Amino acid sequence: MQLRRKAKGKGNRRSGTAVVLGILAVLMLGPGCTREADLKFESTYQAVVLDNGQVFIGKLEQSGSAYPLLRDVFYIQRLTEGDKKEVKNVLLKRGNEWHRPDYMRLNARHIVMIEPVAPESRMALLIQEANAPPAAAPPAAPPPAAIPKEGQKPPAGK
Repeated sequence: MQLRRKAKGKGNRRSGTAVVLGILAVLMLGPGCTREADLKFESTYQAVVLDNGQVFIGKLEQSGSAYPLLRDVFYIQRLTEGDKKEVKNVLLKRGNEWHRPDYMRLNARHIVMIEPVAPESRMALLIQEANAPPAAAPPAAPPPAAIPKEGQKPPAGK
């Protein structure tokens, strides 16, 4: 069995040059092609679904970066009512934890989906309620005036 040897010629140089040029093109254009521009949303809030099933709702910034920023963050917690086994979904605002975070940095590789939260949706209404300042308590009634007993003088200055 004889092995045939290819003769060195113009064909091999051309294919080698094409491979080198192809690799250079991928290296030069690759980062520009894979980097996504920031996404623009018309809604104020976005729901961000992660690959572990967690959902966070907030104001998404820097969506084209490797670690997008989420501000004014909310999440849904499922609560089970004791023996009734009734499940309730409760919207909670992040920031009440011990470390009091005011934003989140998300790893973009773990984001599965981003959806806008419509301003008239139930979620948006719950967020508005959560962000509303607490209702002012009605003014406390003044303490009742001391009524002097019969035969006593009224307090001085009155």
